[in-house]
Amino acid sequence: MNPYEIIKRPVVTEKSTYAQNKLGRYTFEVHTAATKTQIKDAVETLFKVKVAAVNTMNCRGKLRRMRVGIPGTTPAWKKAIVKLIAGQKIEGM
Repeated sequence: MNPYEIIKRPVVTEKSTYAQNKLGRYTFEVHTAATKTQIKDAVETLFKVKVAAVNTMNCRGKLRRMRVGIPGTTPAWKKAIVKLIAGQKIEGM
């Protein structure tokens, strides 16, 4: 997989924005089959920064009601929290 297939999008929430500003941790939605080393390499090549650690978690899909009351779920996805080396940051996020 190339880096653009591994990193899908940044996750922008209040909690992730706080982690970016105060702790230097960035949150991304990643490909479900990506490993920690692949995520680390992808972030380093795309954003030209050094990664200190990568934590991942699989997020289950949530139950939702569809049109006629038929139950359904949103898709499951994988989240990666990337900690950068002190003093570095990703511009534009």
